[in-house]
Amino acid sequence: MFGKWHLGDNFPFRPEDRGFDEVMRHGGGGVGQTPDFWDNAYFDGSYFHNSKPEAVKGFCTDVWFDYAKKFIKSQKKAGKPFLTYIATNAPHGPMHAPPEFSKPYEELGVGTANFFGMIANIDRNVGLLRSFLDDEGLTDNTIFIFTTDNGTSSGANVFNAGMRGKKGSEYDGGHRVPFFVYWPKGDLTGGRDVKPITAYVDVVPTLIELCGVAAPKGVKFDGTSIKSLLHGVEKESWPDRILVTDSQRVKDPIKWRKSAVMTSRWRLNNGKELYDMSADPGQKKNVAKANPQVVDRLTKFYDEWWTELLPTFKQDVAIYLGAEGGNPATLTCHDWITTGSTPWNQSHVRMAQNSKAVTGFWNVNVVADGNYEVRIRRWPVETSAAIDQELPPGADVPGQTPYRGKPGKSVPAVRATLTIGDKTWKSSKINLGDQETVFNVSLKAGRTRLSSLFFTADGTQYGGYYAYVKKTK
Repeated sequence: MFGKWHLGDNFPFRPEDRGFDEVMRHGGGGVGQTPDFWDNAYFDGSYFHNSKPEAVKGFCTDVWFDYAKKFIKSQKKAGKPFLTYIATNAPHGPMHAPPEFSKPYEELGVGTANFFGMIANIDRNVGLLRSFLDDEGLTDNTIFIFTTDNGTSSGANVFNAGMRGKKGSEYDGGHRVPFFVYWPKGDLTGGRDVKPITAYVDVVPTLIELCGVAAPKGVKFDGTSIKSLLHGVEKESWPDRILVTDSQRVKDPIKWRKSAVMTSRWRLNNGKELYDMSADPGQKKNVAKANPQVVDRLTKFYDEWWTELLPTFKQDVAIYLGAEGGNPATLTCHDWITTGSTPWNQSHVRMAQNSKAVTGFWNVNVVADGNYEVRIRRWPVETSAAIDQELPPGADVPGQTPYRGKPGKSVPAVRATLTIGDKTWKSSKINLGDQETVFNVSLKAGRTRLSSLFFTADGTQYGGYYAYVKKTK
């Protein structure tokens, strides 16, 4: 697994905990976000290679593809099959690209030029990867898939294929993406378009059938294999299926929020707007009043879907503390539970965001009774910076201002607190130059909440942006 994960930066949610044998990734949802190695900015960064930071040279996307090719080569040499998942964080803001890729688009402005530069760089890497498979004699029996994860974020004003909306939207421009499959030995060599609606939930069932492996027992898939569609067989019995997508981005899911209930022909958006995609692919004319039966059918499906999911909304994910595979655990403010938006990138940390809406707690699962050391820090350990220390802006890179481009604000804390469950500990006095404050606590196994606060002499509060938790006994 190479590139972007964004499904958890702690045990047991990291890719290396989920079955991937070789991992090279950044932290969080993008390079320079809070869980990432400090001061990463797309070029010459440090990324997590099988859990440990490793310094590299070059543009991040090039790194993911280079490490992937090394892995594929090692598997070939060992005579083993491989699954290689390359999830590029590009294109993602802030927009950065090697200048040779952004230069052809420079008249569009820095942001858009680097957005397209990122895409051009991905395009080049995909081509190089396909040539690599040719050279290694692996092309014929490798299932090669290219897809993306959402609609455009910055290109809509230049080109959007007539679609409405962009990244984050409930309209097709927010979630319709390409899905290209190439496998010569499996007679998938291009030139066929799949007309019925399909989605990401179909990927695993399809690969299971294509590879002829047994499906896991006791797993109910939301999707279905689309093998027959890929081979151009659109049987009359192919169901007029219904799929759902939404874009919540709130702490607690809200019914019908930015939702799309979809068939091959219809889109029901937000429970109120109906669009006939066969006549109106740009979703400009709401035809809900003229098609009440369609609205009723899609509404019924959505209601049943929501009812099935509703009990899971209370199943908050918890970071494991004291687990053998993740001790110590690194907690960052990216993963605070809040009513607003957390300090999710390193510019927010540098700015010392501290309002009530952005400061929160971590859901944690103490896996075993024992003694725990909890180190609360203003800056991550790799900086060796004091709590009260100001940091200069980091070096610039091609493109927009990087997250590290903001100066780091001092937090002149004099004391701190640690709260776990219903118990709060107070630190001893924090002195100028202290890098952290350390709590040694005895904890019982179980799920709970952990939070920390720094206090300045005038009573101003800041969250403890980083917590390093280690079971010591």
